[in-house]
Amino acid sequence: MAVDKKAALRRRHNRVRKRVFGTPDRPRLCIFRSLNHIYAQVVDDTEGRTLVYASSLDADIKSNLENVTKTKQAAIVGTVVAERARNKGISQVVFDRGGRKYHGRIKALADAVREGGLRV
Repeated sequence: MAVDKKAALRRRHNRVRKRVFGTPDRPRLCIFRSLNHIYAQVVDDTEGRTLVYASSLDADIKSNLENVTKTKQAAIVGTVVAERARNKGISQVVFDRGGRKYHGRIKALADAVREGGLRV
């Protein structure tokens, strides 16, 4: 039986999303990790809108990412998303790891968000 990695990722993400829901008081910090980049956004699921966004492709972040490992890039993105969220008055979020293991770049981003002042 062939392993369909995308289907397995989708199943894990759906399993996480059953329990994780962003409210106006505690929005959802969702992470998407591609092979080369990482994206983080803070979402209010009751209204269905993104409150804060940061990624390794943002112009102001991209200049700091020259010759930096992908794990450190994730930490930089986490710091920026935490700063932007604090500027919008968000102090705590619920963490959505996107079906990925809490390991490597996902963990680095979450730790950076915590160090940036958000309760995860």
